[in-house]
Amino acid sequence: METRVNLFGSPVIAKALGHYSATAPVLINESTLPAATQNLVMLRASQINGDGYATDVHAKNAAHAGESANRLNLVAAWRESTVFTDAERAALELAEQGTRIADGAGGVTDEAWADAAQHYDHDQLAALVAFIALINATNRFAVIARQRGGGYEPAPAA
Repeated sequence: METRVNLFGSPVIAKALGHYSATAPVLINESTLPAATQNLVMLRASQINGDGYATDVHAKNAAHAGESANRLNLVAAWRESTVFTDAERAALELAEQGTRIADGAGGVTDEAWADAAQHYDHDQLAALVAFIALINATNRFAVIARQRGGGYEPAPAA
C-alpha cells in the first residue's frame, strides 16, 4: 500500500493543515483533561478508524510519556480489562460513540454523556469533545491519503 498523496505537497493544503494542526498543541498543553486520558482517547479513535499512522504516533507518544505497555495493549479491549479508571472508561466510551457516530441512530447516547459528566468538569468535557472531533478528522486525512504507520519516533525529552 503506497501513500496516495502528500497533502503537504500542495501549498494551499499545507497552509490549511498548518492552521488545523495548531489546534492540537493548544488542546494538549492547555486543557485540564488528564494527559493519560487525552492519549487513550486519541489512540482508541485512531484504532477504530484504521489509521495506522495515528495509532503509531499516539501509542508511542503515550509510552514516551510513561504509559504502561499493558494499558496501551488493552486499549482496544478496554471494556474487558481492569486497568482503566472509571473516568477513563467513560472517556473511552464517549470517544467510541463519537467516532462511530454513523453506526448508531442517535450518535452519542445520553447515558454515555451523563457518565462522562460524572467524571469531568465542563471544561474537560468540552476538551473531550474537541479531542474526539480533532482526532477523527485527522484520522480521515491519513486514511484517505493512505499514510502508513510504523516509522514514527517521539521527540526526545527537552
